Amino acid sequence: RTVLTWVEEGAVDCGVVYATDAYTTDKVKIVAEAPEGSCKKVIYPVGMTAASSHPAEAEELIGFFRSDEVMKVFEGYGFTPVTQD
Repeated sequence: RTVLTWVEEGAVDCGVVYATDAYTTDKVKIVAEAPEGSCKKVIYPVGMTAASSHPAEAEELIGFFRSDEVMKVFEGYGFTPVTQD
């Protein structure tokens, strides 16, 4: 996020950042995107440790993250939700 801050503040003329970070501000303009397939997709997993002291609560939180409502929020910030097979 440092590069994004530099662009926002005008410290640099342009920068390469994750699209999801660029969507968090109205101080920058996205002028180009990497072509589809030109780089690996970034995956942000969610999981629970085997030694969790609160497994029921952790499962509930994971379920919340997978809900349609939350998926729409993620999509609004440029994320592409994936499903667990």
